[in-house]
Amino acid sequence: MTPGPTVRRDRRVVLWRHGQTAWNLERRFQGSTDIELTPAGLEQARRSARLLAALRPDAILASDLRRTADTAAELASITGLDVTHDEALRETYAGAWQGLTHEEIVERYGNEYAAWKRGEPVRRGGGELETEVADRAAPVVERNAEKLPPGGTLVVVSHGGTIRTTIGRLLGLVPQTWEALGGLSNCCWSVLGEGMRGWRLLEHNAGTLPQPVLGDDD
Repeated sequence: MTPGPTVRRDRRVVLWRHGQTAWNLERRFQGSTDIELTPAGLEQARRSARLLAALRPDAILASDLRRTADTAAELASITGLDVTHDEALRETYAGAWQGLTHEEIVERYGNEYAAWKRGEPVRRGGGELETEVADRAAPVVERNAEKLPPGGTLVVVSHGGTIRTTIGRLLGLVPQTWEALGGLSNCCWSVLGEGMRGWRLLEHNAGTLPQPVLGDDD
């Protein structure tokens, strides 16, 4: 029996990184540590929320850490949508790396850091593999996207590393190539659109004039 035509619903997923934190400025690896936004980060969230509201999102999904929850709240206040929080969208747990600056990580864990940057599977600081982050985060995004109406938009508020791995998984890229997806600046976003053969990357690190990437995945 010949299969029927693929149904295309033209859904969109917007993966939005949280606003600036003090540890971003200090280039400290945050991981799953619960760090709050700076006043500048809160203003970034407000500015970006006004832009994202113009997309008329149907749902908002967010990590339960304060920096993402407070970012998501700004969009919720404009759109009137509720925010669904899920700990599966947290940043990568990085064990002993968490709280260290990038310079301290290179000094203390140089070989481990170099292997990670080469694309090798590394439990940074004894924590999670990037593939394990994708294993927990990507299915949550997919389940919530399935609930969208045709042409609907889901905004996912998460963290730089988690967004990178989720995009890589949803696009079907092999993990060794995920590094090719550049990091997201604070409160910038990437957009995935539904095509005939799955998800496609429509925009990456969008939302502002170029800003430095200050995060755990750079």
